[in-house]
Formats: sequence, structure tokens, C-alpha cells
Amino acid sequence: MSLVTGAHATRFGRHEGRTTLDLMSEAATAALADAGSGRKEIDGLVCGYSTTQPHLMLATVFAEHFGLKPSYAHTIQMGGATGLGMVMLAHRLVESGAARRILVVAGENRLTGQSRDSAIQTLAQVGHPVYEVPLGPTIPAYYGLVASRYLHETGATEADCAELAVLMRANAARHPGSHIREPVSVDQVLASKPIAAPLKLMDCCPVSDGGAAFVVEREDRGRDGVRIRGVAQMHPHQHVSAATSLGHFGIGDCGRRALDEAGLSLAEIDYAGIYDSFTVTLAILLEELGLAPRGQAGRLAREGHFAPDGPMPLNTHGGLLAYGHCGVAGAMAHLAETFRQMTGRAGERQIARPRAALLHADGGVLSSHVSVVLEGRA
Repeated sequence: MSLVTGAHATRFGRHEGRTTLDLMSEAATAALADAGSGRKEIDGLVCGYSTTQPHLMLATVFAEHFGLKPSYAHTIQMGGATGLGMVMLAHRLVESGAARRILVVAGENRLTGQSRDSAIQTLAQVGHPVYEVPLGPTIPAYYGLVASRYLHETGATEADCAELAVLMRANAARHPGSHIREPVSVDQVLASKPIAAPLKLMDCCPVSDGGAAFVVEREDRGRDGVRIRGVAQMHPHQHVSAATSLGHFGIGDCGRRALDEAGLSLAEIDYAGIYDSFTVTLAILLEELGLAPRGQAGRLAREGHFAPDGPMPLNTHGGLLAYGHCGVAGAMAHLAETFRQMTGRAGERQIARPRAALLHADGGVLSSHVSVVLEGRA
């Protein structure tokens, strides 16, 4: 069994003059302190990629920069799923004995370190180089197609999706590190600038600078932490033009396999950390994972089901939609918040301490998925 013994997400937003390595270092330093570990105790390093520092060997570049000499180092690229994919890899490495104490880290100055045109061009490369990229779609355009199909098939409305943005903003208002802390109403979301119909500006996550890190290690009586109980991946397609459906992705299978490995049922989950690059992303993931009926995620949000004091608290830090999105570390902030909640250290955001949590992240256009099940220690 492996434990997350330390976690930290930096403040997300604008960090003028700070590089990818700066942000990774800040997050890593704080995560090691949280775990009560020194740099010499780290024998494994797992890093996420960076679009502003696209070095082919970023893990060993960071190891040199940060003063580590790991016996295992690895850099991963799985789009938005990378953060949880790194946790899954660290868990498997610890279980196998390949490393005993692993630093998992990512960071990026995505807001201040590149131009808007560069960011759009980089992210557009997720499309098929022959059948999609030449037509000029951006990531929001792909998700606009998904959102249109979702609304058509389920009967949900744009206002239903807007409820999820409202909830994330309300949650972020209670976190001092969030990129956007101003509450909004459904009407404000609907009236915000059109981006890719039916998505508006407030249906989309902001681009941020930031970093996040965890320490994952073998379970030891002398250390407290949160158990990684179950993990799973699925990769149904890479490109939108190859997807068998834009209305159903089979994501529930990934969550079920992680739960099965954990020996837990969905009914035993009492906290959710779910990827939310767009409001429609969050709606689809919640519904396919079984946390909401088909087409009803927005209604449940409106009724308080996902509120901090509701039956299934969701992304209590504000998620990507409001805490912010700085690349790989964006999804990692979901786990950092879950760790805080499960260890009773979330401050004014603290809810009834969760016993078991389900996290899920996707990369590409709902094309790569990772589910992680965490359990608090008694």
C-alpha cells in the first residue's frame, strides 16, 4: 500500500518573472516539508511536462535544479490526465519496490510565459494533424462540439451547465490561492463572452501560472497520510474524428475499475475531485462516473448536492474553473485539496472529514482518463 504523505499547490494566477522550474521548486519544497521529508530521502521523481519549458528530459533537469539524485526519474505526457497519471505511476512504483519515497511534481508559467497565440497553437496540436488541425479548431472548439451533443442528447440546458461554474466560483472564494475568487450568478455565466458555442467565457477555465507536488511513499507506521487504494486508466480514442461517440465515452468503466481495486463501492465515496476544464467536461464526468444521473449534474448542483455541506462535496478549492489551470498542476490541485480535506487541514473550507474520495482527470478531448480512489487513515 502507498500513502500520500505530503501535498502542496501554489497560489494559481499570475506569477510575473517566474519560470516552470521556479514554480515546481516552490511546490516541491512545500510538499516535502508537509511530508516531513528531506531531499536526500527522495529516491524517485515523477514530473509532468511543461509547454513553456518543453525539455525532452524535464525530470532530470528538475532533479539537477532542485538538488535531487533519484534512482528513478520519469516525465509523463497525458494532457490533462497527467497529474493523476503521475500519482498512479508513483503508486505502482512504490508497490513494486522500484522506489520507496517519490516526489511527484509539475508546474508551469502558462499565463505569463507564453503569448496567447502560442498557447492556442500549442494546445491545438491535440487535434489530428491531417483531418483536424488544418481546419483550425482550438480546444474550446472541440469541447463546443461535445457540449452541443451533450445538450442535444440529454435535454440539459446551458443554464444547467452554468450552475457548475457558479459552484466552482463559490468554492474558490473560500480559498486564498485561487485564481478567480469573485462569485457569479447563472445569468452572468450565460451573458459572458461567447467562446465556442454553446460555451461562454465562464464555462471555460482560466489560464494560470502555478505548481503542485506530492510525496508518495510506502505505508509506514511512523508516517501519517492518505492511502492510495485504487487506480485505473482508459484511453478510448485520441482524436475527435476517431471517437465512436461525442455523447458517451464509457468513462464509468475507469472509475469502476479503480473502485474495484480499492474494494469500495461508489456509495462509500463521500468526496469527489473531478476534472473541470469546461463546465461540460465536469457534467459529463460526474454523470458517466455515476455521481449524477444522465443530464442532471447541473440540477444537482443547483439543489446543493455538490456543495461543501451537501451529500457529495465537489472540488472544494474551486477546481480548474476557478482555482485555475496551469497545465499538469491543474488537476494536481484537485488532489492537493482532497489531501487537505482528508487530513482535516482545509481551514475555513474544511468539511466533515471525508473517509474515501474519488478523483478523475481527463486529457485531450475526453480521450485519456485516470481514476484514483483515496482513503483516509483512521
